[in-house]
Amino acid sequence: MSAPDPDDAANEVTRLLAAVRAGEPAAMDQVFGLVYGQLRALARRQRRRGPHGATLGTTALVHEAYLKLAHREGLALQDRAHFFALAARAMRQILVDYARERQTLKRGGGVPALPFDDERPAAGGEALDVLSLDDALSKLGRLDDRLVRLVELRFFAGLSIEETAELLGVSERTAKRDWQRARAFLHHELADATA
Repeated sequence: MSAPDPDDAANEVTRLLAAVRAGEPAAMDQVFGLVYGQLRALARRQRRRGPHGATLGTTALVHEAYLKLAHREGLALQDRAHFFALAARAMRQILVDYARERQTLKRGGGVPALPFDDERPAAGGEALDVLSLDDALSKLGRLDDRLVRLVELRFFAGLSIEETAELLGVSERTAKRDWQRARAFLHHELADATA
């Protein structure tokens, strides 16, 4: 018995997303069933980025992302790339909301610190908090929305340059150049935020 073809799985996800657009809500459950392992791996990477106990658990983050996407009215997911882009954005929003809640509970202290580094987008290097990063990404979004999507996929979803380029429909060279631009902008903004 041979291993499943990744292209077949991607095609099945795209077919099921068309069914979701056609009004079949059960198809979204099937999509999550097909990509659940990938989403858990992404959430697990995200959990490892912050201090232990400071972020949601892996399963909770995946389930929260599912709830955010599955119960959203008028969601017109185009394909696998669009699905993962929205899942990464949902994870970002969940982590930002969680950080805001923790900050409120601790009256301004204890916001989870997340490192931001080139080789592993959120491992090692300089620490920053998710709220400052969210503010900087909002500013970046006013200049170039594709750079924000790239950061969401690299930082929040933990995808490689190669995976990110594929999902954004750009060359690896463009993705690398955009990653450098986004990092430079974010480092500048985050340095201003801490100054």
